[in-house]
Amino acid sequence: MGSIKKKRKAKINKHKRKKKARLNRHKNDWKK
Repeated sequence: MGSIKKKRKAKINKHKRKKKARLNRHKNDWKK
């Protein structure tokens, strides 16, 4: 049961990182 929770957390973190990267890219485009 614990391992499943860890896997789900890892998935969420990966998704969050992707989202953050996209936001950063938008910010950079806006600055230009």
